[in-house]
Amino acid sequence: MSAAMDTESTYSGYSHYSGHSKKAHRQGRDRHKSPRSKDGSRSEKSVTIQTPPAEPLLGNDASRAEEGQDDNWGETTTAITGTSEHSISQEDIARISKDLEDSVGLDCKRYLGLTVAAVLGLLVFLTPIAFILLPQILWRDDLEPCGTVCEGLFISVAFKLLILLIGTWALFFRQPKADLPRVFVFRALLLVLIFLFVFSYWLFYGVRILDSKDTNYQGIVQYAVSLVDALLFIHYLAIVLLELRQLQPMFTVKVVRSTDGESRYYSLGHLSIQRAALVVLENYYRDFTVYNPALLTASKSRAAKHMAGLKVYNVDGPGNNASGQSRAMIAAAARRRDSSHNELYYEEADHERRVRKRRARLVVAVEEAFTHIKRLQAEEQQKAPGEMMDPREAAQAIFPSMARALQKYLRTTRQQQYHSMESILQHLSFCITNNMTPKAFLERYLNPGPTLQYDRERWFSKQWTLVSEEAVTSGLQDGVVFVLKCLDFSLVVNVKKIPFIKLSEEFIDPKSHKFVLRLQSETSV
Repeated sequence: MSAAMDTESTYSGYSHYSGHSKKAHRQGRDRHKSPRSKDGSRSEKSVTIQTPPAEPLLGNDASRAEEGQDDNWGETTTAITGTSEHSISQEDIARISKDLEDSVGLDCKRYLGLTVAAVLGLLVFLTPIAFILLPQILWRDDLEPCGTVCEGLFISVAFKLLILLIGTWALFFRQPKADLPRVFVFRALLLVLIFLFVFSYWLFYGVRILDSKDTNYQGIVQYAVSLVDALLFIHYLAIVLLELRQLQPMFTVKVVRSTDGESRYYSLGHLSIQRAALVVLENYYRDFTVYNPALLTASKSRAAKHMAGLKVYNVDGPGNNASGQSRAMIAAAARRRDSSHNELYYEEADHERRVRKRRARLVVAVEEAFTHIKRLQAEEQQKAPGEMMDPREAAQAIFPSMARALQKYLRTTRQQQYHSMESILQHLSFCITNNMTPKAFLERYLNPGPTLQYDRERWFSKQWTLVSEEAVTSGLQDGVVFVLKCLDFSLVVNVKKIPFIKLSEEFIDPKSHKFVLRLQSETSV
């Protein structure tokens, strides 16, 4: 009961805390605009639209003012940033307009392909049945008796069609993973081959059987069986072209992210450029760490401060001594360049020290919170069932004790835009439900994970554009380079062919492993 009262008082304090948001935000903004602030990127500001339950743990302004704050800033200062529900950024406008332009054409192309494939598949499965039933309907009395042979052929046709139906469902009826810019060449060739094959069988059937009203019913049934056998061979050909051909690795691709230079290597088989791009993107969401543009602002602000520190005064008036000014600027830039590496070294050392300190505080706070929830579980076992706490309530009870340390750590490492308060509570309740340790809970926040670990609303890459000098339907070759672009960055893919390896064998006779022990007089043996 006392734990519940503490929880209510904590959240009532949070509501009172948020009541002074405007005043505190104005004060914090005036304070961070002082000339002594070390961050030079205050003009780069973006506004995001987010619903109140998914409000970020801290706003973007807090991360920008982190450089000029001491370690006890959170204990003595109150700063709350608000989000506007009626504002939109330029990135969102560009993304929405591009989605509206491309959605109509992509949907039409996708549904047209599915419709053609479905109609052709229905025609393929109904053709053998039609070959068998049409003579029975049109000239049943003139047919020769078939007997047991035809009944066995009927069973064969039925089971072969069932096998073909299951194989077609497993190979073709899959949920599409992506919308490719061009058609899949091998799949289009297979559809054309099946259409020509079925059309040829119908043409022969109409000329030799329907027109002449052939009375040999056993031959007609065998003709239908031959059609089903040929369709099974075409299905085997589809498996080889669509699935087995690409399994053997033939190329090695290097994928480099253009913003931070993170790279990975992958092995691919015989694929077209567009399908290789699809494989690269599937691996990107799994292997690459999530793209964080906030980590790139430090180098930009450092370069801006470096250029802002260069000032040249013309004492002779305008238009005079231009060459002297240029030489003075070059000399000043050289002097600052000689000392810039020291500034970079001390900035990185100070940042690492601050990260280690706040990480240690976060680990201690989370361990203490989990110890408290374990004690609550031991106490709640003795209470009535109506007073038991579910994982969500337990997470809300222990979250305030670790919230400040987690906020400061995420703000220091510039991860606050990827973790909303609702997502943290959900992850905390998930860890409590599955009896996970504090280290398992912190794994998501101590090290940036792949893109798939975060919500889709936090992704900076949803729609991609393939740029290639070669045709995207052509196969991979040695030296091919293509680029995958999204709104914020791009992936540069360089293709190299796996070299031919010549491996020889050398035989060693087991009898040749004989040795002699040579003793010398001065040795101790």
